[in-house]
Amino acid sequence: MNISEFIQAAERLHVLGIKITQNDELIAEWHSEPECRRNVYSATKSFTSCAVGFAVQEGLISLDEKLTEAFSEDLPEVVDNNLKTATVRDLLTMCLGQEQGHLMGEQRPLYKEDDWVKMALAIPFKYKPGTHFVYNNVGPYLAGILVQRRSGCDLVSYLTPRLFSHLEIKRPTWETDPLGNSFGAGGLFLTLSELHKFGLFYLNKGRWNGRQLLSEKWIEESTKASDTDQYAYLFWRGEHNSFRADGKYSQISMVLPDKNAVISFVSECRRGEELMRAVYDLVCTKL
Repeated sequence: MNISEFIQAAERLHVLGIKITQNDELIAEWHSEPECRRNVYSATKSFTSCAVGFAVQEGLISLDEKLTEAFSEDLPEVVDNNLKTATVRDLLTMCLGQEQGHLMGEQRPLYKEDDWVKMALAIPFKYKPGTHFVYNNVGPYLAGILVQRRSGCDLVSYLTPRLFSHLEIKRPTWETDPLGNSFGAGGLFLTLSELHKFGLFYLNKGRWNGRQLLSEKWIEESTKASDTDQYAYLFWRGEHNSFRADGKYSQISMVLPDKNAVISFVSECRRGEELMRAVYDLVCTKL
């Protein structure tokens, strides 16, 4: 596949590398520098979604469980009515009910509290869960905490035998909270090729090397658009019926089921919308 026109835009937008696979064949690849593990920022959230899927599959978690039950020991003294109705599913949709984002990158180093679970649950739930889309790290963080508590290990140790080992991804680095828990909303470090494998795993609906590792039903449920926004369970939805793991400065693995393709790229781009437009117009339309 000729992506020379895209490469011109990519160089200007500080893209570091791109890989494109269609019909199980790598059809294009370009790098402006050698691959190394980089922070994929909020693309991490999609890996947390995957971990939740495995936990649901194993009966450790129910999406319908109330947060007041799942975090019964961490609740504030006064539990408002909206928090009482919130469920595990609401942790995955960016419709948790809080008014603004918390546990964001620039905020985390400044917190005086070490127990972020209690701190996060004490933040007011202004809206009824499921009604207002607010981009917020609290949901994926708490989802990751729940997987860790129910499984008895951190997210890296949980996903290694279930996902990473199968995809031949050596144990990665993952940011932790002050108490040592994996931070499910960000801070996972991967190479472009490793991120690309994750997209291929989702394109294949949870199958890898002939084995169904994660339920096809979960893959479909967790990547379809919600009623309130173009967002799924910690995956963004996009043009061409695509869904993607998407991190700050455009660390992206985009899955296009209709084209049987995955486009992944890492970058230091500060103009994400312009880069996405270039991907849609100069790459997706040629598949």
